Amino acid sequence: MPKILIVGGGYAGFYTAWKLEKHLRKGEAEVTIVDPLPYMTYQPFLPEVAAGEIEARHAIVGLRRHLKRTKVVTAKVTGIDHASRTATITPTDGGPWQESYDQIVVTAGAVSRTFPIPGIAENAIGLKTIEEAVAIRDRILTNFDRAANLPAGPERDRLLTVVVVGGGFAGIEVFAEMRAMASSLLKDYPQLTFDDTHFHLIEAMGRIMPEVSLKTSEWVLKSLAKRGAYVHLDTQVKGAVDGNVELSTGETIPTDLIVWTAGVMANPTVVRGSDLPVEERGRIRTRPDLRVGSAEEVVEGAWAAGDVSAVPDLTGAGVGGYCVPNAQHAVRQAKLLAKNLVAVLRDELPREYVHHNLGAVAGLGLYNGVFQSGKIALKGFVAWVAHRGYHGLAMPSWERKWRVIGDWWHNFWLSRDNVSLQAVQNPRYVFEEFAARPRPAAPEAAPAAPAIDPKSVAAEKAGKSADTTTAPDAGAPAPAEKARAAAATEA
Repeated sequence: MPKILIVGGGYAGFYTAWKLEKHLRKGEAEVTIVDPLPYMTYQPFLPEVAAGEIEARHAIVGLRRHLKRTKVVTAKVTGIDHASRTATITPTDGGPWQESYDQIVVTAGAVSRTFPIPGIAENAIGLKTIEEAVAIRDRILTNFDRAANLPAGPERDRLLTVVVVGGGFAGIEVFAEMRAMASSLLKDYPQLTFDDTHFHLIEAMGRIMPEVSLKTSEWVLKSLAKRGAYVHLDTQVKGAVDGNVELSTGETIPTDLIVWTAGVMANPTVVRGSDLPVEERGRIRTRPDLRVGSAEEVVEGAWAAGDVSAVPDLTGAGVGGYCVPNAQHAVRQAKLLAKNLVAVLRDELPREYVHHNLGAVAGLGLYNGVFQSGKIALKGFVAWVAHRGYHGLAMPSWERKWRVIGDWWHNFWLSRDNVSLQAVQNPRYVFEEFAARPRPAAPEAAPAAPAIDPKSVAAEKAGKSADTTTAPDAGAPAPAEKARAAAATEA
């Protein structure tokens, strides 16, 4: 039975396995998916998770729950030797092993792309994982609790200042959602005012959200400005040492939260550890039919999709001629990849991937959003409804859809929860503080003095007294000598 190995359990990997289970006949192939995490993250919901609109566990899809006929391996693929059709799988516990395959699907996704700016690696946080979104939310809530106990001044300003780097869709969405959440928190903190909170977005280009028209992006800027959020265009970050964000304009912004959303890059661990062809931007070179290779040559038995791949955009709308790395392409590529892989196993011809962009939609906080499709642009409440409607339907499985819709429904009536669980990152702190510990060993006792007999002590004292009264002083002269000395003196 042919072995299919899927590297990565994100959008493309999960949907490929999901659709393979649908299209493969029983016993036609054995499918294995390998990912360090046991779940797929629906990344468009990360800004709402960071703002407390969606429960974190509801924005992920458990691989084992939804992939019933696929073997799930929670580990990393650290090497691909396609020449020998083997992959090196490295788990958290135990040693690595070699996994053989007949067909490999590389869908390892992307990671945050950063630059060697002083302080960024030590102080910033990305927005690619559910854990990062939860940490951002808890940091804001915890900082509000801390700031409420401080007088007005630099330290309180630092705690209530948020800096987002990157003005793409991810950056704008999380920036607007956090601004909206901070504004809603003020009613519970009478010690703080709206003017005490400061939100800054840094963008190196002269505009934000290149996926929408310039007119629409300008409307977003005005909407953010009305809510007290500052956007710095044509500005670069020069440093972030100790949380002091230094800008190319000469301005310095002290902050306790830096969110980095300035681009992504293909997963370097998988790309560099494989012998598959790579294009100039570090992505696996992929044909329009999603097989690895170029227009002239096909790498048999190798497939790629999603952010880790460079798939030609046959519509001509892609940047540089390739599909842009987003969820819209990843999901549709994965669905076609599953069909094409099954077709090849059955000696049929694969089809080429062609997808015309449906548009772009973004949420900008409660009841506010933006939608762009061609020349059609929607703004405000209507766009916000379109945003939630589109992503609510795009969430995989009805089980996940109902959980997300339930969060929205409950928050509509009960408002969002404003409790920080930052302590969950160190859950044993209370137990450690009060846990009983063994007492330190007592020091060794000094050796005991020998016992003294009182009678012998008394006898010894008596002997010394007798010697003192009867024996002449060795240093004093005798009586006869005294007489002779006196006579000599008189003479």
